Amino acid sequence: MKQRKLEMLLEKVAGFEKPNALLEQYATPAPLAAEVLHHAYMQSDLEDTVYDLGCGTGILAIGAKLLGAEEVVGFDLDRKALEVARENAEKMDVDVEFIHSDVSDVEGHSNTVVMNPPFGAQAKGNDRPFLLSALKHSDVVYSIHNCGSHNFISQFIGDANITDWYTTAFPLKRTFKFHKKEVEIIKVEVYRIIC
Repeated sequence: MKQRKLEMLLEKVAGFEKPNALLEQYATPAPLAAEVLHHAYMQSDLEDTVYDLGCGTGILAIGAKLLGAEEVVGFDLDRKALEVARENAEKMDVDVEFIHSDVSDVEGHSNTVVMNPPFGAQAKGNDRPFLLSALKHSDVVYSIHNCGSHNFISQFIGDANITDWYTTAFPLKRTFKFHKKEVEIIKVEVYRIIC
């Protein structure tokens, strides 16, 4: 599947009904989700089991399944978001399992983790439990972070290796009252990490 076709399909995925600022629930935009997932697909990283940590309403999990992942599991702490994720998967006619779980309580092993963890805007270090869980439960990690995170990520992942990383745009739609613009384009970094 071409990246643009995946993006068009992912545009149909509903976002959060009532996002929680403390959980940094920002919907991953379809163009960014398609870009990250297509990169993983081209690396043959979406063939087996894929975990989406902090899956929210399921856009990355659903996209991984659309690209042919054998088994996809999304984990999230927010039950309401998981309800929307299940509805989205049904609407997109894909079989994705969604589990209510804190990221620190994830069990099992996947070939690949895809995730858009909190950036730490509400509480510094919110991305760390996600990285720890991803490194523990997978062979390959695709993760989206604030621009300027490279030194931190390099040190934090220990013996794991960053094989690819690049900067791209994250069009952040006005989600909370404290947002001043309708859409703010922020730069983010996407990482591919081999565990």
